[in-house]
Order: sequence, then structure tokens, then C-alpha cells
Amino acid sequence: MFFCDFPEQTLELEAGSMRLRHGGEGPPLLLLHGNPQTHFMWHAVAPLLADRFTLVCPDLRGYGRSFKPPATADHSPYSKREMARDMVALMQQLGYDRFAVAGHDRGGRVAHRLTLDHNERVTHLAVLDIVPTLEHFERADMDFAMGYYHWFWFAQPHPFPENVISAAPEQWFGAHTTREPKDSGFFSRQALEDYLACVRDPQMIRGMCEDYRAAASIDLEHDRRSREIGERIQCPLLVLWGSAGKIGKWYDPTAIWRSYANGSLSAAPVTSGHYLAEEAPDAVAAALREFLQ
Repeated sequence: MFFCDFPEQTLELEAGSMRLRHGGEGPPLLLLHGNPQTHFMWHAVAPLLADRFTLVCPDLRGYGRSFKPPATADHSPYSKREMARDMVALMQQLGYDRFAVAGHDRGGRVAHRLTLDHNERVTHLAVLDIVPTLEHFERADMDFAMGYYHWFWFAQPHPFPENVISAAPEQWFGAHTTREPKDSGFFSRQALEDYLACVRDPQMIRGMCEDYRAAASIDLEHDRRSREIGERIQCPLLVLWGSAGKIGKWYDPTAIWRSYANGSLSAAPVTSGHYLAEEAPDAVAAALREFLQ
């Protein structure tokens, strides 16, 4: 049963339409995907959580089959603040005023901002394979520039990176994820097909680049303001990272996230690379179940 046989849905929010899957039993848990993926990245984790939690798995704005605002000079439609507002609106429409949230990669950045801007709504926060955006930029060195070069490439002015990626989207996806598209590797066939279908859409490539342009501009303004006024994560926080990835090699994720949180903090590596939920779904689900109990 792919994704527990949860039906694919499209809900209309005030900002635009959003694709998602929604199902399970128990308290609500919002699961946010990373780049260059869609909500399909949670397909192997969802069956391990659906007996305990009601899962909401959307495509973020700009990604997958959700709405994709046009590029703007200030990149504000793709700020994590706006993406977080989408999530509040989505959860409210589904009837959930308070909920837990877990986010991987870009989804983790949305989840972090969601927790700061709407702390009264978030009961628990889990972030997978990230440190805060501000920390990446302020600690940037050659390792970061070489390992995360796409942060700077995607942030170049529209439409240069979009044109380059859209000229060969499947080859770009294979290089970006270190897998050839013809070899699914740890990506399931269904998930890989969805990822590749979406990266063939020039509007999705534009949305992805705008997400990174926002991260290098307006998101930093919001993050610096939060630091200035002392905004911190108030709810329990779980930090996971791939033991074979870059986050644990470059940083001390536990110490960094401790400086952003007032509540309890649990942190641990997972035996995987960057794509934790698809490389090690059992370990990710077990960590989430224990944390959310």
C-alpha cells in the first residue's frame, strides 16, 4: 500500500491550491518535505506512524503540484514566513488548531519559522538534516560553498538558473541527488516518478529557485530580527541528521539548535545520508514516535 493508500487531494487555500495526503489516527502531525522532492518523500515513514498519528503531508508552495507564485524582486512570496502561513491555513482548514510538525531540508526551515511565528499552534518540532539558515550563511566557509554550491547557484537572478536546469531537468536531478534517474537507489519507483515529473515543470524549477533566493535575502532579515528580539523555540525539539551526510561533519547540530531553543531538546544521528526518510524510514519513524509520545 503506497502511502497507506491515503488518497491524493487538492485543497484550495486563500493563497492558492495545495496538493497533499491526509490520513491516520491520533493527534495531528504535519510532515514537510525537502528539495527537490514532494510530499512523496514520506511514503515509507507514513505507514509506520499512521496508527498513532493523523498525518498531513502537503507539497510546499513552489514545489510538486502545489501553487507556484511568480518570481518577484524581493522574493517575499517564497519566504519561509509565507510558507509557514500556508501550513497554518491548511491545518486550520483540516480542523487542527494545534499540531506537531516535522520537516526535512527546506521543509525543516519552514517548520522552524512556523514554530517561531505561531508558537501557540506547534506542540512539538522535529528538524531533519539541517541547522538554521542563518547559521549556514554566517558560518560559511569553503566546505559549505563546495558542498552546498546550489544555495548560491539557485539564488542567482531569475531566470538564469531556471533556464540551465530546465534544459536537462532529469540529468540535473540525478546529479543533484547523486543518483542517476534510471537507478532509483533509495528512492522508490513511485516517488522517483513524481519527483521527475515535477522537475520537468519549469514553474516548479522557478519556485525552487525563488525558495533559495528568499533564503539568501528576506529569510535572513526575518531570522536576524528573531534573534534580535529573542524569539526562540518554546516547544520540545527533536534534531536528526544523517551520519553519512554533511551536517554532522561540518557542525555540532546539538549545540547549535540548543542556542535556538528554550524547551527540551533531543538529538541524534541516523545511519543514512541526507535523505533520512527514504534511506532509513524505520529509524526516522521510531525517533518520531518516541519523541511525540
